[in-house]
Amino acid sequence: MSQPLIDRPLRGIIAMLLAVAFFSAMDAGMKALTAYHSPMQITALRGALAWPLVVIWLCSSGAIKQILQTRWSLHLLRAALGITMLWAFVFSLQTLALADAYAIFFAAPFIITLLSAWWLKEYVAPRQYLVLVIGLAAVCYMLKPDAGQWLSLGALAALLAACCYAVSAITVRVLARSDSAANMVFWLMTFLTLGATALALPNWQPLQAQLWPVYLLIGVCGFLGQITITEAFRIAPAAIVAPFEYTALLWGIGFDIVLWQLYPGRSVLLGASIIMLCGLYLLWQQRRGH
Repeated sequence: MSQPLIDRPLRGIIAMLLAVAFFSAMDAGMKALTAYHSPMQITALRGALAWPLVVIWLCSSGAIKQILQTRWSLHLLRAALGITMLWAFVFSLQTLALADAYAIFFAAPFIITLLSAWWLKEYVAPRQYLVLVIGLAAVCYMLKPDAGQWLSLGALAALLAACCYAVSAITVRVLARSDSAANMVFWLMTFLTLGATALALPNWQPLQAQLWPVYLLIGVCGFLGQITITEAFRIAPAAIVAPFEYTALLWGIGFDIVLWQLYPGRSVLLGASIIMLCGLYLLWQQRRGH
């Protein structure tokens, strides 16, 4: 039976900040693996390595008893979106710096906010739409279309990942009306692992012993990130928690500098500052009651 949701914006924001940190560490690990495995195999590994942790979590919490009480059609849609999103994002990391890929991926929160108004009928104030336009302009500025990067395969793949992620985030809000967070995490990881593994088998490469720390990093951070981001969108309006995904850029810049000695350009720093201000404004508007 569907139960009314009680929105908890502050808890949702904290969950989103944690999710971004976990996923950024996972993304850095996946970028490191692009020199050894195909994007689809990395996608499969991301699901397979996290799956045992998900099962342990479900068993310890007792949620495993209700695992079959679910809406299969939306879970299958979310899994297809998840496979496409991860494959496209890892593909983009083959040629883009982590911060550059995040800059393109920052289109996702704007799409989420717009979809939350259209699909979920969540309230978005007129002034918030203006802020969304400013934020999107900042994303375009960071991309510097005239630099020849806009139509690269890596950039297009990152944009595809952003679109898939946005739709997937909205399905979480729809599923939350009938499914628990445990159900959503379990079936996403299960279908993601099975689907991506089947697609990766033709070009599967053996796992390498020296890479196991990276494999484990991807599994653990992917597991923790999936739990916290599912919880964020479950307990708070998508239009509120989505802007805090912008903090991923700080993590991306840090990993780029430490691991690959890649430094962000002035456009990325300026654009990121504008985007973060837009996100803070959206939160302020929500707390004022629009």
